Amino acid sequence: MKKLTIVLTFLVTLFMAVPSFAYTVQKGDTMSEIAAQNGLSLSELANANPQVKNVNLIYVGQEIHIAKKKNVKTTTVEKTKTESNTNISDSDFDLLARIVRAEAQSEPFEGKVAVADVVLNRVESPKFPNTIEKVIYQKGQFQPVSNGQIHKAADQESVKAVEAALTNMRHITKGSLFFYNPKIATSRWLDSRETTVVIGQHVFKY
Repeated sequence: MKKLTIVLTFLVTLFMAVPSFAYTVQKGDTMSEIAAQNGLSLSELANANPQVKNVNLIYVGQEIHIAKKKNVKTTTVEKTKTESNTNISDSDFDLLARIVRAEAQSEPFEGKVAVADVVLNRVESPKFPNTIEKVIYQKGQFQPVSNGQIHKAADQESVKAVEAALTNMRHITKGSLFFYNPKIATSRWLDSRETTVVIGQHVFKY
């Protein structure tokens, strides 16, 4: 009887020690907020919750798994003179897709790819910070960071655009470091810079 009590005590202790990896959705929650609160990117959270078909549609009482799946690459893009490093972390990929959505939602697919390409070009340029996160959050560089649009989830086409920018369409902007829409731009300092390519409403500059 004593042995049985010891075994039961051990099992109860073991059960209580197991951490909880589920979160119950509360009123007003979003997948982006849940991800941020648990140190995950939106794509990591979505990957851990295949039952959530639309990350913009969750309901109160729904259980969301908040444990990151193992064996996820977390290397960041670093400067290189010879070639681009396309192995980026899930959080950087998600951030890049969100800036693409915010900056080029109404642009053609090639225009979305081009925005991602500019960010990657900046990462490789000695004139800018050397990570995707630092490039995007560099003060005064991207309006969606200032107006909060950067926090909205990326759409599927923006995700595909980032994939293309990291692979077969990597140099679509021919090394551009800037882009703008001259029809609506209030600052004209980019007018004098060399134009590399025009895609949709955006003019890309070096």
